[in-house]
Amino acid sequence: MTLSINKNYITVFGIIVCLALVVFGYQNGIFTSPEALRAFLDSLGIFAPLGFIAFQIVQCVITIIPGGLSCVIGVMVFGPVYGFIYNYISISIGSTINFLLAREYGKNLVLKLVSQKTYDKYISWIEKGKKFDKFFAIAMFAPCSPDDLLCFLAGLSEMSLKKFVIIILTCKPWSILAYSMGLSAVITWITSLF
Repeated sequence: MTLSINKNYITVFGIIVCLALVVFGYQNGIFTSPEALRAFLDSLGIFAPLGFIAFQIVQCVITIIPGGLSCVIGVMVFGPVYGFIYNYISISIGSTINFLLAREYGKNLVLKLVSQKTYDKYISWIEKGKKFDKFFAIAMFAPCSPDDLLCFLAGLSEMSLKKFVIIILTCKPWSILAYSMGLSAVITWITSLF
């Protein structure tokens, strides 16, 4: 007997889990500041990496705090090597979820997660076919691009899931490294002044 699970059920389950984590976080004050999130992660002990990865995955789908700050939190809590690894794993998974959500549910869902103005600013790129693929790869490499939105738009484009995953896995580490290490160095320097 083979077990067959409809992908719609998996997607709905994933959305429910993400929403539950967001509600839990807000009700418990975890998302009120980066310091509150860090304190919560510290309280998880050996499960802190899993808590952080879950947070970062949700963070990709539903913005809670700026993504750059959450990368820095990973480095500050887990150190530069493990912080980078946890950021890379979780952001890659979250980005793929964004792609799949947009692919499955289309423009209506994307507009519930991003503003019309932001959507309108970038949507014309997906009409450029292969140029969008190149633009997407460059944007994933650059640390200051609207990554989550672009992952949603990639899901609305004709880009294959395989190509999307290859771009994320090869280009994304560089921007994560820039965020994680660059912002961490800046924050360390600023706090050393006081």
